[in-house]
Amino acid sequence: MIVTLIIICEVGFWVLLAAGLAARYLLRKPGLGLALLLCEPLLEVLLLVVTAVDLKNGADPSWKHGLAAVYIGYTVGHGHRTVKWLDGHAAHRFDGAPLPRPPRYGRARALHEAKVWLGTLVAAAVASGLLLLAMWYVDDPGRTSSLESWMHTAWRAAGIHGLVALTYTLFPKKRPATGPAERDEDRPLTRA
Repeated sequence: MIVTLIIICEVGFWVLLAAGLAARYLLRKPGLGLALLLCEPLLEVLLLVVTAVDLKNGADPSWKHGLAAVYIGYTVGHGHRTVKWLDGHAAHRFDGAPLPRPPRYGRARALHEAKVWLGTLVAAAVASGLLLLAMWYVDDPGRTSSLESWMHTAWRAAGIHGLVALTYTLFPKKRPATGPAERDEDRPLTRA
């Protein structure tokens, strides 16, 4: 049941996101679009409540509960950035706004990657907090080892992402010195 709910929450996230952006840009109702986008966190609250009730009803903590915690953590850490990025693309497509692109070179790119990594740190911290609460709630170390392994997985992912982000600082990509001053992929797209 938990895995099905995670899938429903993921599909619901994208449906609410599409509906919110459609209301905002196609229907020209930014208030309705904002209301739909603000409903997205309710999906994670629903998942959290169902997971807690499942544990309260005596379910053995398993990989499903760990996955739910990591999913909620990821949504908290990266959900806002994802919505903002897609909103920027919708604004570009429907309102002619500049295409949102991350910086491509040097220090600016390194700072961008560090900010994305901070989202992964938030995700790991939220997931760990939820997993610790679940372990405390069950209060049986013999039954909660799978939850503990998910905590290690979340921090391992944050560590790997941190190493990748660090490479942008240690080995910054430099702007090409030869060739035209502005290549096609560097030029923002404009509406015709």
